Parts: sequence; C-alpha cells; structure tokens
Amino acid sequence: QQTSSSTSSQQTKTQKERKMGSMGDESYTDGHFVSGETRGKVINCKAAVVWGPKEPLVIEEVQVDPPKKLEVRIKIIYTSICHTDLSAWKGENESQRAYPRILGHEASGIVESVGEGVVDMQEGDHVVPIFNGECGDCVYCKSEKTNLCGKFRVNPMKSVMDIDGKTRFSTKDGRPIYHFLNTSTFSEYTVPDSACAVKINSNDSLKKMRLLSCGVSTGVGGAWNTADVKSGSSVA
Repeated sequence: QQTSSSTSSQQTKTQKERKMGSMGDESYTDGHFVSGETRGKVINCKAAVVWGPKEPLVIEEVQVDPPKKLEVRIKIIYTSICHTDLSAWKGENESQRAYPRILGHEASGIVESVGEGVVDMQEGDHVVPIFNGECGDCVYCKSEKTNLCGKFRVNPMKSVMDIDGKTRFSTKDGRPIYHFLNTSTFSEYTVPDSACAVKINSNDSLKKMRLLSCGVSTGVGGAWNTADVKSGSSVA
C-alpha cells in the first residue's frame, strides 16, 4: 500500500511539473523540447499585458508573429520581475509610455524558431534573452572601452522591432501590443532580435539561468567594475 501511495504521489508531482513546464502546449515536456508545427505560423498564447500607467497587468490571449530576418521566437519557460519592470509599469518616465505593452526582461527559454539569417541559434537551443544586446559591427561593439551597442543597447523607450518598425505582438482583434527592453518576457512566447538572446548550455538549469538576464549581471558588474572586489575582500 505504501508503494502504491508513493507511486501515486510521484505521478501527481510529475503531472504538476509537466503542466507548469508546458506553458500551454506540449512543446516542453519533462524538460525536453519537442519541435511542433508552429514554425512560420502565428502562435496564440497568454501574456501579462499592461494597458496603461499603474493599471493592473491582465492575462490576455495574444498573437505572436513568426520571427523575421535576424530574429528568434522564444518559448519562455521561466521569468522574474525586476524594479525596472515596476518603473515602466508606473510610467515614471513619459518617454517610456507605450501601451498596451508586455513587460519583463529576466527570463530563460527555448528557441521555437529562427528567422532568416540567424546562424548561431537553432530550434531547441536553450537561451537567455538580454536587454543589452550587441550587433558586433558598430563602433561601440568594436571598442574595448564599452559594451553598450549603438543599436541594441538598453533602451526602455524602444517598443518596436528594428527591421520594420512594427511589433510582433497583437491582440486577437489585431491591435498592436508593444515590446519592452528588446525582451518582453511576460509572455509564453516572445520575439527578440537574435542579438538580444544568448545561447546557454542545455544542461544548465533554466530556472537558475534566468537570473543572468539582469540580477546576476548587475551584481557582477557592480562587484567587479565599481567596487573592484578581490579575493579575500570583506563585502556587505
């Protein structure tokens, strides 16, 4: 009887984990990506949408377009919230106000499909979206003095994609929903420029790696570049 009870409990746990991991469909099951038939098609999914300054985020059914040239569509598995999301939600800076909008920039996920010209990522790759991407070609990317790309640097005001000035999100009736920080991770699927996604080891924990998007990188930058923390330093 104990064995039966234990097995039942484990099955229930597995079912819960599978449900949490599936994010609304069967393309992420038991920790493995299963390529589906969504490539090149509009995906209907859920996202947390903010409709105006300080208005409650609403879980909406949204449409996510396929990636265009040098873009990737990512299935978000984990996402976190940061104070920057809170600032944008409040609309503290008038230039940040673009609504409706999908916030979020700390996340990890799996590449669902890639656009034309993307050669460093493919379907099924584990990735971390980043808000401070690098094109690799501009004078800033080639400089040893900064990593703030002239094209993909952090930009809270940016709300559309570079290639066509349009969004990849829309409501069910076709109204545009705007992007945030090149990432918009409060959605089951998102489309950033490929320069704003970093491939990670598929053996790494997606749950932990999501923190690399902002929290860890911010802390590491402060410790290494500003405080100049050395081995043996006392820190608080």
